Order: sequence, then structure tokens, then C-alpha cells
Amino acid sequence: MLALDGISAGYGEALVLREVSLIVKKGEIVCLFGRNGAGKTTTLRAIMGLVKRSGGSIRLDGHDLSGLKAHEIASHGIGYVPQGRRLFTEMTVAENIEIGLMAGGQGARTRDWLLDLFPRLRERLSQRAETLSGGEQQMLATARALAIRPKVLLLDEPTEGLQPSMIEAIRQVVQKMRQEGVAILLVEQRLDAVLELADRVAFIENGRMGATLPAQHLREDHELVMRYVGV
Repeated sequence: MLALDGISAGYGEALVLREVSLIVKKGEIVCLFGRNGAGKTTTLRAIMGLVKRSGGSIRLDGHDLSGLKAHEIASHGIGYVPQGRRLFTEMTVAENIEIGLMAGGQGARTRDWLLDLFPRLRERLSQRAETLSGGEQQMLATARALAIRPKVLLLDEPTEGLQPSMIEAIRQVVQKMRQEGVAILLVEQRLDAVLELADRVAFIENGRMGATLPAQHLREDHELVMRYVGV
């Protein structure tokens, strides 16, 4: 279980997150939802130790991760797919996957598992990442994060700019990870894209957490979105 307790964080002197608390359980998908600039991406970056935290704690299965560096947090079992993918574009698909495997101390068995999850990548192993389509790049970024066999997966706008077939492929992988017990925290701008996928939706506004509701309630009453976000 991933637990954020009173996290405050920001950039330089600018405080973006103000006492954010959130829990994501094993085998659960939580969507973090809010307007642009609400603090969604900063929340994920704070979990990964990529922004300065000024308060609160982050725990994974009871272990305090506060103060650890990003690679140390990853080694504890948190995989991160950032917005924009951040691939090593001049390296091949195989080399990008290998970097993920090395970070997680994984080998050939995990590599085969990843290529079974993403069969299209198996066909592209020798291609440089920059030559892939947007959807294929998202698959590769997700595969690299999964290469550490994480307990928690953080996804920042995974369907942004993708065609429907690629969105569905990513959704299927996310669902499979939930079935395998991975805790998933998902940032999305399009609530309709995740309502059928998420177990709960956590609203964030101006760096502060609002309500956290079962996704089923939002599927049944879309006016709740207007009430909590005003969109």
C-alpha cells in the first residue's frame, strides 16, 4: 500500500502541494483528477523524490520513503511513467528495456514477460525509440517502468495524444497490473477515459486534496464532477 500523509512540496520557494494525503491500496486504481496546475504531476514527482518536500511522509507497505533519492525509491518498488515519456530516444527499444531491467535487478524472464505484455515492442526491438509512433513510445515507457516489477505504478497522462486502439492497449495492460496486485495511481485530464477503469477518483485543487469518491458514484452521477471540479 502507498500512503501519502500531509505532503507539502514545490519548486524553489513556490509551494505547490499543501498537506496532501492519499492512500492507494494493493490491486487498486486511483485516478488523481483536477484542472491544469492543480498539482497532479507535482504529486507524482513528490512521490518519486523529484521535487523538494517540506513536510509530510510517504510510506510503501509501512516503510518510510521520505528523503530517498529517485533511484532509491524506484528500487523499493515504485515504477514511474512521466508525462512526455522521457525515453532515451537515441537508444533502441531493447536498450531502453534493458535499462529498466538493470534498475530493478531483473533479467531475461522479466524481459520475456514485458514483451508478452507488449507484443508490438517485440517487433521493434532493434529500432531507435525516436522512430516509434506516439503509442509505441508510450508502450515502451510503460514497459520500462514495469521492468522493475513494481508494487506501485505511477502513470502521468498515459493516453495523451494517442489513437483509440493504443489507448485500449494501454488500458488492458493497466487492468492486468491491477489483477496482479499492483497499486496504480493514474493522472488523467479526461475523466471519461478512466471512469470505467478506476476504482476511486481523488480530486485535487490548488495543491489541496478534495473528496475521494468511488468511481462507480461518478459513473452513475456525472454532476458530481461539476460539484467537485466545476468542469
